[in-house]
Amino acid sequence: MTGQAAGPVWPSASPPPAAPALSWHLRDVTELPGVRAQLRRHAAAHPAGADDDTAGDLRDQLVLALDEMASNALRHGGGRVHAAVRVTPDAYLIEVSDEAATVPPSPAVGRDPSEGGLGLYLIAEMATAHGWYVQNGHKHVWALLRRG
Repeated sequence: MTGQAAGPVWPSASPPPAAPALSWHLRDVTELPGVRAQLRRHAAAHPAGADDDTAGDLRDQLVLALDEMASNALRHGGGRVHAAVRVTPDAYLIEVSDEAATVPPSPAVGRDPSEGGLGLYLIAEMATAHGWYVQNGHKHVWALLRRG
């Protein structure tokens, strides 16, 4: 993924409506292991109608996407971070907000993959849709991952 040109990887767009499921108010990356565990338990208790292998892969993708988005917000967004996982009829909606309303999500460009920073590309590849918007002075970054 080195040398990729900047582009509309994270378009400015609002997410679709979704029903509440889980949410967290975060202040530090040290809280993320507990968030990952809670999300994994919730996803296992509410299977998406897929076979065991597919359900396990989906849980892994869901946890990875939330972890990447929340850790980016905590490291680069400043202030309070809110993370939520909601459900649509056919997808999980992951949404993370931070106080860096003037700073859009910026995937790493021209960086050696061994240096990290490629999480937004990975999430964009896994997601059926993704975007970001500003509301009430907060940046909201979101991604949809198909259930089942």
